[in-house]
Amino acid sequence: MEAIVLAGGYGTRLQGVVPDLPKPMAPIGNRPFLEILLAFLARKGFTRIVLSLGFMAEKIMAHFGDSFLGMELIYEVEPKPMGTGGAIRQALTCCKADHVFVFNGDSYIDVEIDDLEALWQKNRCPVMAVRYVHDTARFGRVELNNGWIDAFCEKGVKGPGFINAGCYVLPVNALDDFALAAPFSLEGDYFIKYLSNIRFAGFITRGFFIDIGIPEDYSFAQKALKHL
Repeated sequence: MEAIVLAGGYGTRLQGVVPDLPKPMAPIGNRPFLEILLAFLARKGFTRIVLSLGFMAEKIMAHFGDSFLGMELIYEVEPKPMGTGGAIRQALTCCKADHVFVFNGDSYIDVEIDDLEALWQKNRCPVMAVRYVHDTARFGRVELNNGWIDAFCEKGVKGPGFINAGCYVLPVNALDDFALAAPFSLEGDYFIKYLSNIRFAGFITRGFFIDIGIPEDYSFAQKALKHL
């Protein structure tokens, strides 16, 4: 299996804690967070990873080299900030399979990979992993209807519900309508705008989820991920 890992952001909210590192390289104990994420992908059977890089890309490339735990690593470095969509659009040009998993380099989701792959094989359409949380306000809400995504709500909607867990399965031609080297948002410019034309499946994951993007969650991750 093949995956894209988005690891190019500035991590502005975390720079007060780790000012000299790209956010995915923030240490968890004595290991970079990205190492924990890649180790998870190796355990799940991935063999090829495209790392989409930007800010301090050289530090990630120097740390991992061409392979990690038997997985081939390919680097796609943004010449400028491209947004989530633009970064994935560029990385898709490096993919060899007909579909690819996508993960955020600053979040950990213990997603059920085999079940997610089976859902892709059944429907052959884009899939978003969603996770139930007690308060969707920080993340934005995803509304489901019989396994299909019905609506996306902006951040600020309080109360329990499903959120985008930052893991997708996409056909490699999913973003062909968008120009290469053109910044855009996967969430706003693809998922939301294309919802009326494309069926997006929602996969409910029950796996452990944590986003290290803010200092409070990064501090919690020190305990929650130290055993991985």
